[in-house]
Amino acid sequence: ADAALHPLQDTTLGSLTVYVVPETSSLLPQGINVYVGKHRSALVRAVGSLAALQARLREVTQVMSFTAASIAAALSDRVPDGRLSPDARRDLKSSLGYEITFSLLNPDPKSHTVDWDIEGAVNRYVKPVLDKLSLVANFSVDSQILYYAVLGVTPRYDKESSSFLLSAHSLPHVINPVEARLGSSAASLYPVLNFLLYVPERSHSPLYIQDKDGAPVSTNAFHSPRWGGIMVYNVEAPASPQASFPLHVDVDMARVMEVFLAQLRLLFGLSREEVPPEFLLEGPGNEGLADWELDHLLWAHTVENIATVSTTLTSLAQLLDKIGNIVIKDDVASEVYRAVASVQSAVTKLSLGHLHAAFQASKEAVTSSERAFFDPSLLHLLYFPDDQKFAIYIPLFLPMAVPILLSLAKIVRETRMRKKEPTKMD
Repeated sequence: ADAALHPLQDTTLGSLTVYVVPETSSLLPQGINVYVGKHRSALVRAVGSLAALQARLREVTQVMSFTAASIAAALSDRVPDGRLSPDARRDLKSSLGYEITFSLLNPDPKSHTVDWDIEGAVNRYVKPVLDKLSLVANFSVDSQILYYAVLGVTPRYDKESSSFLLSAHSLPHVINPVEARLGSSAASLYPVLNFLLYVPERSHSPLYIQDKDGAPVSTNAFHSPRWGGIMVYNVEAPASPQASFPLHVDVDMARVMEVFLAQLRLLFGLSREEVPPEFLLEGPGNEGLADWELDHLLWAHTVENIATVSTTLTSLAQLLDKIGNIVIKDDVASEVYRAVASVQSAVTKLSLGHLHAAFQASKEAVTSSERAFFDPSLLHLLYFPDDQKFAIYIPLFLPMAVPILLSLAKIVRETRMRKKEPTKMD
């Protein structure tokens, strides 16, 4: 029904279509009163009075639309500590682009020869998601294989399970040693999302990750907010003790990409919150996210872009107030005017529900404000307060001025002496 109704409904970004079906309809399963599809529509069973239906429609909009909590999460970096939960600051900040790096870590190449079809996996699993996210930002994907790259944390051996364990409190110490080997964020203009597949060395295999309660993590992976994720891929030990090394390992990319795409959703704040038991949410399918989730992401990034431009222009204005003799070029002024006009346009279009146009205007505003703020002619070091000028130039010119002043005084004194001498008359 969701697929059949999709061609008939409004597909504009930010729109929402709700179909009300009779209470006796068999379209929805037993015990399910609300079905949220993967497009921009929902089916609601008409149960009870009109007021009950209105309350249920309000719940649907809370799930599928942008709420006050969403605004607070989008502006989490500008809200004082203590007013938001720690989870509110986990989402990636809005950016014009992102770089995704898939890394295979093989710390023991003498024992394991690992093959992974990363190019085929990216084309099959990642590309459909990035094609849909292309409205939000530009994405670039690369991959690398790092040998002799260890996690930097020694796992604990468990005798009962004959395996090695990484506890939850040691996971933060894993990232820094590994990140030093990645080298992907050194020359990057955009935020870098790192997804690491770690094949444990033979002496620490099999390796499992434990949660805070000590239970094994089903995916054997963990993610770090605004950074990426790491998955541990265990290799089965050879059945024969006379097996030759290195062992050939073919990575199951479907299982790996399932974990990485779930972590990608978490990084963008697309984790599905708890919904009432009478709600049924359709899975996003191969595209990785539903249409209404994409709208939610565009809303969040538009609001964050507007706030970013406001902060940037306010900082620029404060800088210009502090430096009275700063020179504002025409191109800098035009960028400021363009940023202000784009922000005003974004706010207007956002209030009218034109989500895509508002997002494009907010991106233009961010670009213009950044160009104005980081213009080389506004470099703070080019302009000095008067007290700094005196402190710099007096030690330089005072030694030169002393002989000049003494010479001038001598010339004045000699001139006065000549005037006092009587002139000889014949």
